[in-house]
Amino acid sequence: MWAEQVIAYCERSDFAFWAEPVNAVTNAAFLIAAAIMWPRARGVPMAQALVGVLAVIGVGSFLWHTHATRWAGLADVLPILVFILIYLFAATRDFLRLGLVGGAGALALFVPYVAAVAWALGLVVPGLGANAVYGAVALLIVIYGLILRGTATGRGLLIGAGVLFVSLGFRMADAAVCDAFPIGTHFMWHILNAVMLAWMIEVYLRYRRGLS
Repeated sequence: MWAEQVIAYCERSDFAFWAEPVNAVTNAAFLIAAAIMWPRARGVPMAQALVGVLAVIGVGSFLWHTHATRWAGLADVLPILVFILIYLFAATRDFLRLGLVGGAGALALFVPYVAAVAWALGLVVPGLGANAVYGAVALLIVIYGLILRGTATGRGLLIGAGVLFVSLGFRMADAAVCDAFPIGTHFMWHILNAVMLAWMIEVYLRYRRGLS
């Protein structure tokens, strides 16, 4: 079961290791982003953890776009989930100043929130699939940005959400443009997400250093 291979993207036409060369290579964007952010995160443990997970996201996604197996798919999505959960905890604890209990509460509510919003988005736009989950995450960032409106942190979060929405558009367009553009558009999801995740870390760093 876990070794079963799947074709999930426009660029892949068979199960060869390098059947998705552009999708595979553009995962370097995550590693580059992590390398840039690592020295900036020095002295801020939460940010360092996020940078570490950012690098793992690149590795996991590379495995997915080369092996195309179900276990590699898990290696792709789990680091993304870990990044989201760490950031959600940090944002609730620090940005909203709700402390450890508030951060834990946000984590407890995350799954039911995503399930409900993804379901609603699926009703509005049928066939979204996993894109509805990412849409729910983008909306959550918008919510936090609006709560913090009028602050540099709030503006930073809204910028991050904007980049994620654009990135999600490229992810959704992959199959639609396949006939005209055989490599698809999924590679832009990698590049823009690397920029967006690095920016989200930068937003957190600027907030933390503003307190010191």
